[in-house]
Amino acid sequence: MKLRSILLVLSLLAVLSAYTGGYLYYSSIKDFALKEAERQAVVRLELITKNLSSFLSENIKVVKALAGMNELLEMLIRPGTQSQRKANEILDLYKAALQVDVCYLMDYKGTTVASSNRNAPDSFVGKNFAFRPYFQEAFHKAPATYLALGVASGKRGAYYSYPIFEKGEDIPIGLVVIKGSIELIEKELSLLKEEIVLVADPHGVVFISNVSDWLYKVIWKISSEDREKIAKSRQFGSGPWEWIGMKPKEDNYTVDESGVIYQMQKSYVDSENYPGWQVIHLRSLKAISKSISDPLFKIIGPLVLTLCILVGASVFFLYRKASLEISQRKSVEKALRESEERYRSLYHNTPAMLHSIDLSGRLVSVSDYWAEALGYKRNEVIGKKLTEFLTRESRRYAEQTVFPDFFKNGFCKDVSYQFIKKNGEKIDILLSAIAERDSEGRIVRTLAVSIDVTERKRAEDALKTAKEELSRYSRDLERQVEIRTGEISSILKYTPAVVYIKDVEGRYLLVNSRFEELYKVENDKVRGKTDYEILPKEVADQFCTNDLKVLAEKRSFQNEEHIPQNNGIHTYLSVKFPVYDESSVYG
Repeated sequence: MKLRSILLVLSLLAVLSAYTGGYLYYSSIKDFALKEAERQAVVRLELITKNLSSFLSENIKVVKALAGMNELLEMLIRPGTQSQRKANEILDLYKAALQVDVCYLMDYKGTTVASSNRNAPDSFVGKNFAFRPYFQEAFHKAPATYLALGVASGKRGAYYSYPIFEKGEDIPIGLVVIKGSIELIEKELSLLKEEIVLVADPHGVVFISNVSDWLYKVIWKISSEDREKIAKSRQFGSGPWEWIGMKPKEDNYTVDESGVIYQMQKSYVDSENYPGWQVIHLRSLKAISKSISDPLFKIIGPLVLTLCILVGASVFFLYRKASLEISQRKSVEKALRESEERYRSLYHNTPAMLHSIDLSGRLVSVSDYWAEALGYKRNEVIGKKLTEFLTRESRRYAEQTVFPDFFKNGFCKDVSYQFIKKNGEKIDILLSAIAERDSEGRIVRTLAVSIDVTERKRAEDALKTAKEELSRYSRDLERQVEIRTGEISSILKYTPAVVYIKDVEGRYLLVNSRFEELYKVENDKVRGKTDYEILPKEVADQFCTNDLKVLAEKRSFQNEEHIPQNNGIHTYLSVKFPVYDESSVYG
């Protein structure tokens, strides 16, 4: 144990030394680094805003020049195939020279009459864009600028419009529009990987960003009224303009929905042409911290490595001495833990009612099967006396007899109790228990096993009842058989008719007294013999023929049988019928 303590102290000292030195150094440069990062963000934002304003304003003067082209005026005054062809040539020339998406001409109603994308699938020709602010504003303020998502093309664009006047008139007869590519502007901005730049309208809808997943989403949470205004303008498609999840914090910081904190700087784009539009620069504190930690690790890394090697070498030798003890201790702890887990698993998963009580008879643990058998949850029974779950007779028996003997002897076996389940049902059990004692003979643990014998006891009671009923029935049946036997014997003895019974082989089983008198034979000597053994052949033939007929057809017959006697031949009316047992004819 001493070696382990030394090992632990040395390890803690090494870690503490390295951590303290690193923390002090890190703390000393952290504030400076954050302020420097903020200064750089302001400078970076100013540069991005200046470049963005320049990119967004570069076509304002050009559109004015394009509006002065006579070919466009001619198309609006005298539209036709020839004038349209010339107007398209001018629009194509400007598109190619300016490297913009589209140049197109609109009449005073807002319908596109000529366009550089006339041959494209998303051609503007014939489409009406009078709802766009760049059309409406161009009649009152020239030039007009507008940032929006294209209705026909589905592409983001910067729109520049300028009205076209007929000579001598002050009311426009149409206007020309240049649509610049936002994607091209994003590339020209040359944004850094570790920074996030957003360009958002006055409602907070992101229109330009180097995080594509944030496009057309709102930075801050907005009201339903603002959402309706955005939808009505049709400036950014059909929505739904989900919330990015940004929440402002104090001192130019913001946090997103995943908990990432950003340093934030804001500035406005050209307020004259794009009023209310903002450029927002974000840089996560994680990225700033990384810019601090990377140089830090380069400086203190070798120092920490050297210190770790020195301390590690010392710890290694001590560890070799302590490893055996630690390994043995872990093995013992693991074996003990596994033993406890096996015991706990056996205790709770054994399909038997197991419980343990303390010296006051209160339950300290029960198995899952015990709780399930009585319909309780474990927390409903722990701490309660075991006798609370017994019937009155069983409780009295336990308190007066079983418990005193158990705590004295340390065991009990096959104690008959009755438990009361939660639903009020009673069950019969046989309980056996043992107690574990310490070196001083005091009981420290008990374990009881209860076996549900309710069904067995019910079966035993039912069997006992059935035996009593069967015995009573047998005695009654014997008495009735005795009475009926006497009655039948009297009938057979005193009837003037000749009565006899044979088996299916024709052997006599019984003859009455009249048969004995007529044929001068005795019942005991006749039993088991056939007709041919006791009667004349002609009589035996008659009897045998009639017997076989009854057995063959299995029904009764009446026959006349002629029996020779001393005073001559007598004719008898014989009635013969089959005798059945439980399954077939037996005589």
